[in-house]
Amino acid sequence: MQTNTPPRSSRSTIRLTRRGRITLIATGAVVAGTAVAVPLLTLRDDGPARPTRLTVPEGWRASQVYGAVDKALALPPGTTKKSLAKADLKLPNDAEGNPEGYLFPATYPLDEKATPERLLSLMVDTATKRFNGAPIAAGAQRNAMNVYQAVTIASIVQAEAATKADMGKVARVIFNRLERGMPLQMDSTLNYALDRTTLTTTDADTRVDSPYNSYQRMGLPPTPIANPGEDAVRAAINPTPGDWLYFVTVKPGDTRFTADYAEHQRNVTEFNAQQKSAGTPK
Repeated sequence: MQTNTPPRSSRSTIRLTRRGRITLIATGAVVAGTAVAVPLLTLRDDGPARPTRLTVPEGWRASQVYGAVDKALALPPGTTKKSLAKADLKLPNDAEGNPEGYLFPATYPLDEKATPERLLSLMVDTATKRFNGAPIAAGAQRNAMNVYQAVTIASIVQAEAATKADMGKVARVIFNRLERGMPLQMDSTLNYALDRTTLTTTDADTRVDSPYNSYQRMGLPPTPIANPGEDAVRAAINPTPGDWLYFVTVKPGDTRFTADYAEHQRNVTEFNAQQKSAGTPK
């Protein structure tokens, strides 16, 4: 999750480790994710026909969306990703053709004319409408960033926050660290670089050569690291007031934010003890 460097001090080996987040999915046609869990693919009632709807959960990476579209349309693996070249997606210039962050989490209808190109275009168009309208565009400008940067921050918030209530605080940690010239040191960006999802980060991981390694690189990653929902985007443009620089989820429902590095070390020690007692590898 985040950080092992105190402000203006030598690097420490202590990292924040993100706890698991429950993915929330919604039903309906092109609607945002809510707290209603449903199957990813909704089948027709009249037998083994292909699904009628495809749900993209909040926080999925583009690679997961591609795989789900392939499965829903009964296409060979890799087909949807290859279709990007001819999809003519209306992405911001900063994206440079990469739709990560703009495959909006929602439930999409699958009719007989559905193709990877059409589905990806619908996802991107939905994201563009949500992100470029008020209040998100105005909120991004108010925080001296463009919409693409706001979506990038939101994608980290989506990956790091254990609960919706924590999202604004995680966003504030990101802003505070950027303003102080500190590396973000978010494990979620490192997981993206390594194409994995894990709570365990080693020192060797933090040395990987990647623009998404926020332990080694300053500032935001070059693209979003997932496709955030509206709650995460709202948190990115309206971060909770606070001076926090560190956070760790000691146990489910107990995420601790602090500006004091010594306090953070104590929280991490407690987290490690919790992990050891639960028999879970750190």
